[in-house]
Amino acid sequence: MSSATEPVASAQPDVASAAGSPAFAASAAGSPAAMASVAESPVSAAGFPASGLPAGVAWAGYPAYQEPQQDRVTRFVQRKWRNSPIWVAPAAMLVCMAGAVGYTLATHPTEANAGAAPSCLLKYTTGFICPGCGGTRAAWFLLHGDLPAAARHHALFVFAVPFLLYMYVAWAGKRLFNWKLPQLTLSPGVIGAFIAAWGVFSVLRNLPWAPFTSFYV
Repeated sequence: MSSATEPVASAQPDVASAAGSPAFAASAAGSPAAMASVAESPVSAAGFPASGLPAGVAWAGYPAYQEPQQDRVTRFVQRKWRNSPIWVAPAAMLVCMAGAVGYTLATHPTEANAGAAPSCLLKYTTGFICPGCGGTRAAWFLLHGDLPAAARHHALFVFAVPFLLYMYVAWAGKRLFNWKLPQLTLSPGVIGAFIAAWGVFSVLRNLPWAPFTSFYV
């Protein structure tokens, strides 16, 4: 029996013994360099490396972790993105916006009747307007400089348009001409608040009482 004054063994094993213990013996896939990095890692009280095993080394009986492989479509898109000229993405965005503007001007949404295509199925079948109802008409009024009429058809759309346009100009200007415009970043809190406001707005303009009836489209 040891005396009370005999020093107690440390709870932390030394690095060399921890690295050679069966608890974290690496599989045959582990290289000598990887095992050397394990031996040099600080160990926890349980005898395991504090920083974990290096990539490609597995615990005994468990396979080494393999990074997930990307599918063909993702690899193709990323390869085209890396190899494309810097003006392609801003030009593609501009073409999409020009197409939306052209469609709005060509279809004359303010003159369409309730059953004209394309029609909102929710409003057509239930009478309730969906969160996007009035957006095309609001865009049409904006393109014609009628801000009050645009806000009456979809106030949140009118509110968001200046921010979206500025974000595009700042991003495209920095990418193409290295402009130093401040970039707008949309944090999760900002996105969540906007979605919540959109939901409340969608409910309020379906209420059958004044002044909410003035927003029914």
